[in-house]
Amino acid sequence: MTATEAPRTIAVVGAGLMGRGIAQIAAQAGFDVALYDVKPGAATEARRAIAATLATLAAKGKLTEEDAARSVARIAAVAELGAVSRAELVIEAIVERLDAKQALFGALEPIVGPECILATNTSSLSVTAIAAVCANPERVAGLHFFSPVPLMKLVEVIGGLLTAPQVVERLLGFGAALGHTPVRARDTPGFIVNHAGRGYGTEALRILGEGIADVATIDRVLTEGAGFRMGPFALFDLTGLDVSQPVMESIYHQYYEEPRFRPSPLGAQRLAAGVLGRKTGRGFYDYGSGTAAVPPPPAPAAAPARRVWVSARDDAARQRVASLLVSLGAKVEPDARPATDAVCLVLPWGSDATTAALDEGLDPARTVALDVLPDLAKHRTVMTTPITHPEVRNSVHALFAADGVSVAIIHDSPGFIVQRVLAHIVNIACDIAQQRIAAPADIDLAVRIGLGYPMGPLAWGDALGPARLLTILNELARAYGDPRYRPSPWLSRRARLGVSLLTPEA
Repeated sequence: MTATEAPRTIAVVGAGLMGRGIAQIAAQAGFDVALYDVKPGAATEARRAIAATLATLAAKGKLTEEDAARSVARIAAVAELGAVSRAELVIEAIVERLDAKQALFGALEPIVGPECILATNTSSLSVTAIAAVCANPERVAGLHFFSPVPLMKLVEVIGGLLTAPQVVERLLGFGAALGHTPVRARDTPGFIVNHAGRGYGTEALRILGEGIADVATIDRVLTEGAGFRMGPFALFDLTGLDVSQPVMESIYHQYYEEPRFRPSPLGAQRLAAGVLGRKTGRGFYDYGSGTAAVPPPPAPAAAPARRVWVSARDDAARQRVASLLVSLGAKVEPDARPATDAVCLVLPWGSDATTAALDEGLDPARTVALDVLPDLAKHRTVMTTPITHPEVRNSVHALFAADGVSVAIIHDSPGFIVQRVLAHIVNIACDIAQQRIAAPADIDLAVRIGLGYPMGPLAWGDALGPARLLTILNELARAYGDPRYRPSPWLSRRARLGVSLLTPEA
């Protein structure tokens, strides 16, 4: 075997959900697998479960019965750790505790051969810290799969501080041989995917905590207005707060309380109450009937507004909105200043409705703001000031809903919902690139596959416009005085240079 050739004989230690998934795909890819678990009988039961899964796939025509039988035959359930001694690669998939993983690696090192690679499937612990107990930390690396392993076709290959380069290369080859997409990452809390994923849920929790909108509205805005497959709260309920909250807290503390990753007290409170999501029948939504009880959006409660003055501070946005308003049956005021009986509509980037109204010398009581970042043919988010007249709010709601497109009415917030969530996601991805944790293209690839976002965050940032995102972040930072929103140098420089966020350093 050459220094960069993928290992052929592997062992998986840990026969839980992750371990059996790794063993299954390795066997299906033609690898001989020794499967071990410290719990007596667990490896044998896992092999049985894999056989049942493959039989089901064969019955559905996803593979032949012969391929299923051959795959199961490649898996040997072993009862002693010493039985993994001939493996060229050992993958650890045990409990996510540093002390347990260190103890296992310390026990494995004298058992396996000198060329054997020791890989950890940790999702959030330091590969370098796990390797620190080994006499040869050069052969220890991270091999982070995602659940469910057979369906999530991504694996992060993480080099620790002392990992030999050829070990990373061999694991990249191994990941590709499994039919997965391997991406290279440096050892840092959360690696790529769990690091990049901190933007979505934590910002949604902050929006909820500020009383900007309720759970269902935030989820609806981000699915309809931004194109996410699931809203953040539906996702929390699916994953379970007992999983999500500890990861949020772990990454926050591992980064020495970096404000970008700050969790919300709401998550900790719900975790303490045992309100975890689908698994407990109640989370951010109620699942007493078996499915999420999602309240419908409120219907318009007034006649549509007929005279609307639209801010001209962003001429392109004004033209787009004015055309929409005319199509909805409204008259757009042509003058530089609004008539006394016209609704005032502002189109801010990053600021709130109050600030936008006062900056333009408008009456906040008859002013509302529209988020022009989403596709207005699919969704419209309207934001009120604290003193917007209810009749103004209701008439604008009815106007924007006149053609059947979904409308959300939210309270005043710098950056609405979509602007601030997307800006936060892109900014974190930019800082991952800035820290050289992974190549820009690999960041986007990993996030698209691992998190299912409509676009990679850097490509998404390019589509939205780096300069516009910089404006949104600067406004958020000004409004809150919180370093959470400070722009990454990667974003700031590329916005000023007018180049793609995917542009690596020369």
